[in-house]
Amino acid sequence: MSLLATLGRVSALVLLLVAGPALADLSPSDAQRQTAEEVADSLLNGHYADIEIDDEWSRRAFQRYLDVLDGQRAYLLRSDIEDFTSLRTGLDEAVLEGELDAAFGLHERYQQRVEARLEWLLTRLDQGLDFSFDGDQRLALDRAESPWATSAAELDKLWTKRLKNAALQLAINRQDAEQRQTRDDDAADDTSDRQKTIEETLRERYEAQLNRVRQTKADDVFSLVMTAVTDTIDPHTAYMSPRDSEDFDIQMKLSLEGIGALLQADGEYVKVSSLVPGGPAEKAGVLKPADRIIGVGQEDEEVVNVVGMRLDEVVDMIRGPKGSVVKLEIVPGQAMDMTRSKVIEITRDTVKLEDQAAQSEVLEVERHDGTHRVGVIKVPAFYVDFDAWQAGEEDYRSTTRDVAKEVQKLRDQNVEGIVLDLRNNGGGALQEANSMLGLFIDRGPTVQVRDAQGRINLYGDTDSGSLYDGPLVVLVNRLSASASEIFAGAIQDYGRGLVVGSNTFGKGTVQTLNELNQGQVKLTRAKFYRISGDSTQNRGVAPDIEFPSLVDPETIGESSLDNALAWDSVRKVQYRQYGEPRRFLETLRQRHAQRAEDQPNFHYLEQRATLAERLREQHTSVSLNQEQRRQETQAREAEQLALENERRAALGLDPLDDWIDSRSQDDEDDTQPLERAPLTESAQILLDYSRLESGIQFAEHDD
Repeated sequence: MSLLATLGRVSALVLLLVAGPALADLSPSDAQRQTAEEVADSLLNGHYADIEIDDEWSRRAFQRYLDVLDGQRAYLLRSDIEDFTSLRTGLDEAVLEGELDAAFGLHERYQQRVEARLEWLLTRLDQGLDFSFDGDQRLALDRAESPWATSAAELDKLWTKRLKNAALQLAINRQDAEQRQTRDDDAADDTSDRQKTIEETLRERYEAQLNRVRQTKADDVFSLVMTAVTDTIDPHTAYMSPRDSEDFDIQMKLSLEGIGALLQADGEYVKVSSLVPGGPAEKAGVLKPADRIIGVGQEDEEVVNVVGMRLDEVVDMIRGPKGSVVKLEIVPGQAMDMTRSKVIEITRDTVKLEDQAAQSEVLEVERHDGTHRVGVIKVPAFYVDFDAWQAGEEDYRSTTRDVAKEVQKLRDQNVEGIVLDLRNNGGGALQEANSMLGLFIDRGPTVQVRDAQGRINLYGDTDSGSLYDGPLVVLVNRLSASASEIFAGAIQDYGRGLVVGSNTFGKGTVQTLNELNQGQVKLTRAKFYRISGDSTQNRGVAPDIEFPSLVDPETIGESSLDNALAWDSVRKVQYRQYGEPRRFLETLRQRHAQRAEDQPNFHYLEQRATLAERLREQHTSVSLNQEQRRQETQAREAEQLALENERRAALGLDPLDDWIDSRSQDDEDDTQPLERAPLTESAQILLDYSRLESGIQFAEHDD
């Protein structure tokens, strides 16, 4: 099995398109035609699933290509689609035979429409904006299911609303910024200057977009076509151009100088899919998964709007030399309106192996019978220094070795149990998940891997004995993926301990790289299965005791990805049961619920998750009336702020005036920060579990 197969963070990656100098000829080259045939052959003969590239596949691939080009139905007309209707059932032959002219032709039509639309927007700006932000107009936020427009005039109406919305967002953002700096004594005098600034900002944005569109080259088009082809199969199968392959290698070696964030395209926006453990962004604490990046600026320069910009271009802007500062204008993932942006700063750095090293601490938990000491080991990733290992060095770094040292350190401090914190652990080396499990069990299987031919390979720990056999809890969340899920699932199956937190990511597939004439293709070649026979694919690992999560499973996780492979199961293997934690679950859940009700942070997490879901379902459009827009935004944020201040009041903290400040608030007096709540409760559950397993009954109010 390739090392690549074990890297869970791959699951959140989206292909980076190739950036380069403009080429006049956008026709497919002979090399690209050959590469397309090689991709098709790889899919047919190397993919885990039984792939048929036929008319049915072609319909899905054609639809995916349209989604890749114009997912919001904002540029192409129905007549454009009809002109290329032969691709609906002909894209299969086009890929199999390398006949890509029609697919390139559809992109050429799309590019013509985009250029014409941007020129139309610039003409409108030259004429001067005459919008009055009143009336009852609204703009739909998601047009993915909307019918294709039948005329340019129909799209003119849509883009008039879009232009008005862009101007309104800038107007609100500018006013908010001015109000933060100083009170506006004479708003009427500033109106013309404000409008001129808005027009200049929009003109720069659209001119930059037009310039980028005109620099499109054949490699860009080919990558888009191949993205549609591979995305139709599953979200982790992907064509990687030579540039993409180079970026991927750098990322896997963790030597890239940047901010340590994995990004993905989300319509016109770039969204944070996950943060690299130990990276600058995670350390800074100002960027979160699901945040949208709408602007990028360098240390001494203005922030440049990146809405509508290609993903690879945004990535290039964010990268930079170690020690330099990048400014990001972000809209928090929980924000319901794109006007709620803020600018953050992150100092670039190189992510090193030691930044991902396991670390331990001792939590002191006060109960009626005194102070209890619980050990906590944070495991950010399953890592190993492969170069040192392959060179035969005896003292190479690895997750298992570092965790073993921390376990021994905690045992020397006489802790009553250990919590393994795998939150945000996106995976890593499968061998480390196997060997780390061996610290807690006396050898046995850990994971089953089934290939496309149905053959099952069994992996496990072969070393006899264990380092620690005491009470154990594994804490996970939605960003725990791949190798983390294998480890947590094995602990659960063995009955070796409890798994608590929120449902994991659900990345249960294995990928390998195949070399092509140009670039590589990343293929899903196998599937992970727990020793119980259940797959981790799509469903992830369900915790024994569930905690509320602020990560929206509708936007983050395997089940949120298009064409994700389904969950299934295989025959279980023989393994030893170490305990029966499930027989205590009813009591443990009851005691957890009682504590959560009285714990401000847990109460907040539960209420916030419920509120976020309700607001998301309600928020399908935005008003183009400035006053109504403000009222709607203020009403939503008032609910969010009320929840935050309720939490703060219960903790004896000063209230906040603005919801947008809640993520960056740094209270030295806050002895119970939000991210510590799941950790503290995990320690409480461990103490309850230890007591129940020892046969000690709880007295009334026994906490």
